[in-house]
Amino acid sequence: MSTSHSGATARVGQSAGPVRVTVNLAPKAAAALDQAVKLTGDTKTDTINRSLQIYAYLEKVIQEGGTLYTRSADSDELERLYFV
Repeated sequence: MSTSHSGATARVGQSAGPVRVTVNLAPKAAAALDQAVKLTGDTKTDTINRSLQIYAYLEKVIQEGGTLYTRSADSDELERLYFV
């Protein structure tokens, strides 16, 4: 399936260029965005772009039967991540 953008044809899921979207963030999500921007020094746009790429990767791992773990810097113990 393809979509047309200004005469150009692109596959669904792919874009010929930037796509503008409007998002309504819940208060916790807005606070997380602000925190990520402060931690990285990136713009909100760059932070959202990176976040979506990471989210898609994590979902792919889970959908393919993988398991995700994290480890705190001060611990050797792994903790399994669950997404709800």
